[in-house]
Amino acid sequence: MALQLTTEVQYSDNIIKILKDTNGGDAEVTKSSITKILSQIKRFQESIRKNIEENYADFMPNQTATDAYIDEGEQLVRESEYLLQTVGNEASDALRQANSELTALMNEFREMSLGLRVSYRILKVDDLFQCIKEANSHKEYLVVLDHLGKLKTLISCESGNDVDRVFERCDCYNTIKIKYKAQANILQQNLQQRFEELVEFTEKPYSNAKCITLQVSKDVNQVQDIVMALFQFPNLFLQARYNPVKMCDFLMEKCFEPIIVKPVSLECNEEHPDYVQLTISYSLKEMNKSLRPSYVKVLENIKLILHCLANINVSVSNEQQVFSIIGDHIKHKLLNLLVNECLMHAIPKNMSEYEESMLAEHVIQFEHFLADVFLINAETDRVLSDFAEKFDDYFREQFSNKLLESAIDIMRKDLQDMTLIAEKNAPEEVSTNPFLFPCCMVSKSTLELIKLMERILRQSLETKDESFLNVIGIILNSYVSEVPKIHEKLLESIPQQSALFFNNCQFLAHWVTTNSEKDIPTYPALVNTLHMTGSKYLNVQINYQQKIIMDILKDFDISDAHTVGTAPLKLLRQCLRQLDLLKNVWQNVLPDATYNKTFCDILNDFCNEIIRRILAMEDISATVATELSELIGVILEKVPTLYKSQHEVIHIKSWMKLEQLKIILNASLQEITEQWCEGAGILTVNYKAEEIKHLIRALFQNTERRSKALTKIV
Repeated sequence: MALQLTTEVQYSDNIIKILKDTNGGDAEVTKSSITKILSQIKRFQESIRKNIEENYADFMPNQTATDAYIDEGEQLVRESEYLLQTVGNEASDALRQANSELTALMNEFREMSLGLRVSYRILKVDDLFQCIKEANSHKEYLVVLDHLGKLKTLISCESGNDVDRVFERCDCYNTIKIKYKAQANILQQNLQQRFEELVEFTEKPYSNAKCITLQVSKDVNQVQDIVMALFQFPNLFLQARYNPVKMCDFLMEKCFEPIIVKPVSLECNEEHPDYVQLTISYSLKEMNKSLRPSYVKVLENIKLILHCLANINVSVSNEQQVFSIIGDHIKHKLLNLLVNECLMHAIPKNMSEYEESMLAEHVIQFEHFLADVFLINAETDRVLSDFAEKFDDYFREQFSNKLLESAIDIMRKDLQDMTLIAEKNAPEEVSTNPFLFPCCMVSKSTLELIKLMERILRQSLETKDESFLNVIGIILNSYVSEVPKIHEKLLESIPQQSALFFNNCQFLAHWVTTNSEKDIPTYPALVNTLHMTGSKYLNVQINYQQKIIMDILKDFDISDAHTVGTAPLKLLRQCLRQLDLLKNVWQNVLPDATYNKTFCDILNDFCNEIIRRILAMEDISATVATELSELIGVILEKVPTLYKSQHEVIHIKSWMKLEQLKIILNASLQEITEQWCEGAGILTVNYKAEEIKHLIRALFQNTERRSKALTKIV
């Protein structure tokens, strides 16, 4: 630690004499003078040794001021270093040649000079400890911080020179480090304590509420000095700085999180002369989501908290502010919570709100604010920017989901709440015009659904956003998948439900076809799916009704050769009553054409079963034939009444066959053969030759006439 001296520095008589002697060559005098300086250095070092032992070995109270030692040591260091620098190689060589003893003395002088510099460093260390003690007594923590910085330089021994190496080997070195560590800890505790006095965070819990108070001193200079010292705190041996986790957790959990997710009351008091105080109050009860605060209020409240804390936001390095340190601990949770629990819920619910919304702009402005106060890094923390950039997509997605939710709510409504549509469309016109929908009943919910989809079409046209058209496809696909699940039991057990669902699907398919020019995606597939789904569930119900009829006819027993009895008639009437009930729930619901075709299919199976049972009889007496004819007569009389237009019975495939069976049962052998007319008569339309032969054998006894008649049935 050589000192560069100017010519104005005053040196002792010994130095001046030595300089003259080295030039004049009087070695004895030079040796004498150097010996005197060595003696002074040894005396000085002995004093220092005693002082060091008292302070760092025995820890004895020592009232001796170090100022005198410092001044004397500084003078000796200057003189010895100047001497060593001035007595150059040439002078040293001359002295060595003149007197080897003087050379040894010079080497000893160099060693003593090194020891002197080490002693002087220890003196300065001790002086700094004394200064730290004095500063602590006056709570001058920044002064303490400055002294600790100087101590760090003296203790670190980073240069690795001779003084550093000797200093590190001194017995007092470890004690000095321990003392430094202790003072560093004391300073850290004092700074933290003072910080907590200037910046108070308090929490006052109640049974169902909580009150949080943030109070920051208005003594800006003191606050910022303490904050800077606390966050910059240099600690050579501890390495750790002030840990802000506790403060950050408090701000996040007690302040920011409640502000985002629930209604709060904020009161900011800046009128007090000594501090700014912010009080946050909120309920601890579970809040209804409808009470969620507006995003504008949330952003304002976050700004208010940061405004209250603004005095602590000082620069602690070239790259860090206090808020950036806080941000490192809370920004990810804060930003994600803000987006997920506040901003996502602030996305407009409809087009008019969307067109007026300033949400994206406000979010960008808020992000700029957070970056300006250094809570976030504008280049790397892009959570809010990403939200703003995706705002339109979020709106479309949420709007579409909202539309789908509305559609599902409509689908949950009772299918039997129905209304008549297309009253003016006569069946004849519908059959010739594919663009007309037949008169029938549909669920009112279907009309609501169509109204919703028409609104979507208008919005798509007005906004020129074709993505909304995809929602229509989603709604219709949801209809064919969700309605059967929602109304599953009713569709299975109530015939009218399946008929209405069939009509609803057909009407929706008709609506899609009518609007096909509006570019509804995959509309042909939608139409096909709707047709197939509606028909599927109607057919399931038709099959179920047919099964009911067939189950009744299982007990239809006409095997008695003498009489049919009353049981078959009862079963027949039961079947007809079941069909009449079905007529009551279907006739005014289904389109006429669909109703007629459906009943024709059911009645065809019913008639075929009756015909099959009669054709299966091996022997039919005249009495039984009459009774069977009467049974068929009941069917022929009742069935036409199941239609609006009785002539519709001609579309029952087995109807004429049943009528002809009644005729056969009452006909003579000749009349039967005449109606067969050698395969050209009216019976041949519905009967096979074997069936007619079987009936002849069952109805007539085996005679020559019967044999002759059978030969004509070919």
